Amino acid sequence: MKLRCWGARGSIPVSGQEFERYGGDTSCLELRSKDDELLILDAGTGIRALGCELARQERTSLTLLLSHYHWDHIQGLPFFKPLYNPAANLRLGGCEGARTELTRVLARALRPPLFPVPFDKVPARVTNVPFVEGTLRVGGLLVRRIAASHPNRAAGFRIEEDGKSLVYLTDNELSLRHRGGLNFADYVAFSQGADLLIHDAEYLPEEYPQRRGWGHSHIGDAARLAREAGVGTLGLFHHNQERTDTAMDVLLERCREQLSRPGDPACLALFQGFEMDIGP
Repeated sequence: MKLRCWGARGSIPVSGQEFERYGGDTSCLELRSKDDELLILDAGTGIRALGCELARQERTSLTLLLSHYHWDHIQGLPFFKPLYNPAANLRLGGCEGARTELTRVLARALRPPLFPVPFDKVPARVTNVPFVEGTLRVGGLLVRRIAASHPNRAAGFRIEEDGKSLVYLTDNELSLRHRGGLNFADYVAFSQGADLLIHDAEYLPEEYPQRRGWGHSHIGDAARLAREAGVGTLGLFHHNQERTDTAMDVLLERCREQLSRPGDPACLALFQGFEMDIGP
């Protein structure tokens, strides 16, 4: 299983020299199985460049899972090239209830005057993919789903192949249980033993009190989750739109200081272009 990050920023894309190393595009991850099946997580602005690459590769079979429908997780979708390829087959999935509401929600967002091409008029074949008892198969990848703690509902995903696992829990507030969300212990159980846990770590602990209830976590909670779940590596994600590369370095170092006990997980911050093999 191979991972590539096309966008790790939260809330809104940013640009400028002070954001070059970590990147400015919003949430989008690409996963490839050992047999080259393709799974995309979220459709932030990072999905635009991914779509250009997939068009060059002439990929037509795609599965896209949306953690939720906030703008920073769907705003790249209208510029995703495979959407305009009549030969493309795009399977969409997301949080609980998405099978019945996902295309309806996207059709409300992608329509004139907000966007000139109505979602139900795109040339690609778009279908909703069902989770059966909370699980989904994408070729050799097994995907499990959990409700995240975030305003307006969201989902996290655990992807497994050949005994290796990645957990994607962006936009998840660990210190506050939003409607539909779960308890801290539930996220520990879901993340247990993962090789890589990608988790929302938008804030420093001292920034969090003024932003409590916004649906995001601070590095202290993310580090605690990683330690209690016994994961191999914690990947910090959903970087604040005002956090420059220099400030991100500080945030990462502070998180590593919290994970400095013997046996603690490694810690890194995802960046645009980050790649990782999660396999034997």
